[in-house]
Amino acid sequence: MRLKCSFADQEFIVSLLDTPAARDLVSLLPLSLTIEDYAQNEKIAYLPRKLTEDGAEAYSDPAVGDVCTYAPWGNLVFFYAPYRYARGLIRLGRVEGSIAPLRVRGTHPFSVTQLG
Repeated sequence: MRLKCSFADQEFIVSLLDTPAARDLVSLLPLSLTIEDYAQNEKIAYLPRKLTEDGAEAYSDPAVGDVCTYAPWGNLVFFYAPYRYARGLIRLGRVEGSIAPLRVRGTHPFSVTQLG
């Protein structure tokens, strides 16, 4: 499963894992959200509802480009700089290619659609 994400004249593709949370995200598409800066290393966007936590597991290999949901807040998280795993993060997938679009600062309208 792949997503096309767009904001501020920027586009990027996300490859999703085959997990219950990622499938739950796809069930919400298409989405029109707001994306904003958070914590100097990520962008966040609040979903209309929290995603399932079924099958969620801790992971030990956090990497730039990871796309997650933070279960306690119910938001999408796009990491554009190093981070450490925190309890409540559920990895959904990874940004394909460059993470440069995520470095565009500010708060912007944000769309998420599924790619064939």
